[in-house]
Amino acid sequence: MNFLVVGLGSMGKRRIRCLQSLNCQEIIAYDKNAERCREAATLYGVQTVSRLDEIDFSKVDAWIISTPPNCHLEYINIAVENGMPAFVEASVIREGLAEANARAMSRGVIIAPSCTLRFHPAINIIKEIVLSGRYGRFTNFSYHSGQYLPDWHPWEKVSDFYVSNPATGGGREIVPFELTWLVDVFGFPRKILGCFGKTMDVGADITDTYALAMQFGQGFGTLLVDVVSRYAVRSITVNLERGQLIWNWEEQIVKMYDAQSDKWVNRTFALGQAAGGYNKNIAEQMYIDELQSFLNAIRGKASFSNNLDEDIKVLELLEHVEQCNG
Repeated sequence: MNFLVVGLGSMGKRRIRCLQSLNCQEIIAYDKNAERCREAATLYGVQTVSRLDEIDFSKVDAWIISTPPNCHLEYINIAVENGMPAFVEASVIREGLAEANARAMSRGVIIAPSCTLRFHPAINIIKEIVLSGRYGRFTNFSYHSGQYLPDWHPWEKVSDFYVSNPATGGGREIVPFELTWLVDVFGFPRKILGCFGKTMDVGADITDTYALAMQFGQGFGTLLVDVVSRYAVRSITVNLERGQLIWNWEEQIVKMYDAQSDKWVNRTFALGQAAGGYNKNIAEQMYIDELQSFLNAIRGKASFSNNLDEDIKVLELLEHVEQCNG
């Protein structure tokens, strides 16, 4: 298969690595920035172009859209117009997605929105435990996802890339990124409330913290997202009728307290290695597994783990919180 990778920033380069690890070597890489094209060609030996009209779409089987979120829709529409399936990075802008989804569905074109954390081994364990009912129904969870925005791209200023734009700001972007896996485990909330704002200078005039409270069909949950945590954290506690689950991404263990036996049961997992320059807990394997799921979908072997309908519903949750506090 021939792949077109659109956007050669950090995520575009990661997706090239993922494709090559899956033995997908026929890759055309596109970016308007000629320097990024030269870098990708040097690092990965791929063909690069800096003008879209240089690409013969008849020789492309699938798109990987790794541009900043505010550019996703443009390339989704081009892929759909040309009848080609597309994987697209996690989004934070809902405008135009419903119309693009309708066009894609009418033409039978697969659009696969990223849902990377659904492929994290710890989150797979959490999902299996919660949905199994082994410890009864969940009653509540509290989850904190914190990072420090200047650590995302240490090689450039925050003001030089899309996370400095209020619409695509780092804090705002991470809310749907986390909600995408939370709704997969706990379902969509029936009610969601929240507060958000700027608490410190992270190099851009953006919202850096979101605190959400959710009511589900059978329990409650809180989500704290920030990009001001000087030491990156992802940690969750889930209370169930007959147990308690704890996961901290610093440990390759999901801890499960069984109230009936009064014992802790640890579920260990292999995380894999992170690419150079990334947090050690952001392993490449979940990104590889995610693209493998996309390949399986376009080859007709299985459905992708996410779709634009769900993506839109997640973005509506974010917008609802913002509108209620606007």
